[in-house]
Amino acid sequence: MNKIKFKGFKKKSGTLVAFSLKKSFPFKVKRIFIINGKKNFIRGDHAHKRCSQFLFPVLGRIKIEYVSKNKKGSIILDHSKREGCLLKPLTWCKIKFLTQNAILLVACDMEYEFSDYIEKYTDFLKIIKKKK
Repeated sequence: MNKIKFKGFKKKSGTLVAFSLKKSFPFKVKRIFIINGKKNFIRGDHAHKRCSQFLFPVLGRIKIEYVSKNKKGSIILDHSKREGCLLKPLTWCKIKFLTQNAILLVACDMEYEFSDYIEKYTDFLKIIKKKK
């Protein structure tokens, strides 16, 4: 998993971080949603069969734990660093909010499809084992 850095424009009044849908994201964005989380709560805890997701912290610090067929690890996303990360298909992801009322923006390359979700970790492990 790689972090992607975005340019910020700072003034006394605050910082502006702009996204170009054609240039900023590593795929054509079809859906965007925002997750708000309380400190130490876990969200996500699933994988997608075909959907790629780009995660960007709007506010606070967020820990992303991930497992794919080739890698396992975690990264910290901090809104002050203006970095996001790409989750490719068949990557199990747990999102832990490290600060109170953190906000995470998620951009997807697919519309919502319930059948794309892998909700049980044991099923996920079986699927990635077959892909090796």
